[in-house]
Amino acid sequence: MKYSFIIPVYNRPDEVKELLETLVQQTFTGDFETLVIEDGSTLSSQEVVDSFQNRIDITYLTKPNTGPGDSRNFGMQRAKGDYFIILDSDCLLPTHYLDVVNDFLQQNYVDCFGGADAATDTFTPIQKAINYAMTSLLTTGGIRGSKHTIGRFEPRSFNMGISRKAFEATGGFGYIHPGEDPDLTIRLWKAGFQTAFIEEAFVYHKRRISWEKYNIQVRKFGQTRAILNLWHPSYRKIVHWFPTLFLLGFVFAFLATVFGFWEFLLPYLIYFTLIFFDSRHINHSTEIGFLSIKAVCIQFFSYGIGFLQATFRILFSKKPPEELFPKLFFNINK
Repeated sequence: MKYSFIIPVYNRPDEVKELLETLVQQTFTGDFETLVIEDGSTLSSQEVVDSFQNRIDITYLTKPNTGPGDSRNFGMQRAKGDYFIILDSDCLLPTHYLDVVNDFLQQNYVDCFGGADAATDTFTPIQKAINYAMTSLLTTGGIRGSKHTIGRFEPRSFNMGISRKAFEATGGFGYIHPGEDPDLTIRLWKAGFQTAFIEEAFVYHKRRISWEKYNIQVRKFGQTRAILNLWHPSYRKIVHWFPTLFLLGFVFAFLATVFGFWEFLLPYLIYFTLIFFDSRHINHSTEIGFLSIKAVCIQFFSYGIGFLQATFRILFSKKPPEELFPKLFFNINK
């Protein structure tokens, strides 16, 4: 089976170079190719890609800026592999990555898989704190990757594999962003395809992001989840409301404390204490422990606000999501 790595990039030539170096170092001895798709960038990655021509089988493609989902589709339409592996440009692969994927698919074939994201010692404290908030069992419940995850796994497009058959059957990613990966996963399930989590097929996800960008990102996550609930009502889950309930409960607890009823705030203080000690233990850093509390607060509050606002806007408006939330959709007709 031949694999095709699909890597969309937008103004990140330095990131692409780091990622490609980890592809060169793969211990896998089978057949694979790499496609880098320049999504209307003003900072070209062509020189970087050209420097790898004699080291791996690599192709450089350019297109107008139509978003990561459409760029992935663009690459898969031109790839030669039987199985596509989609990566974000800010990821790095461990040397065993493709060996693990190949071994798993040979023994337990599925048409779509996902892997986890992890942090390295070189990450900044903020990167490690955000990584903790996005991956910890105490925050997301392991939905981004855990062998203990309950139910079908929703692969994320920073580290996702899909067969050619599944891609052709579904048409690939839609033009919503973020949210294009769970949308595709649900459509795959509806088409009868199975997904799986490959525990050891993790990537180091750098997330070059500031607190401000992180806040905007997770709010968009909340908004797109509300849209996905509209598109796929049978896949709604009560857990989608958890961040909103967390936010509303915190506001109530804070107001109650103002009037002398401090006990309502106690569960939150206990939870934040657990976050601190868990992150401090994992990251071996008191600083990151405190930063993780901030990351978790931004994650829950921003997601909760985004989800609540979008849910009510959709409920009380006759306009389609594309008109209500134009910033969440790319124009693919460029």
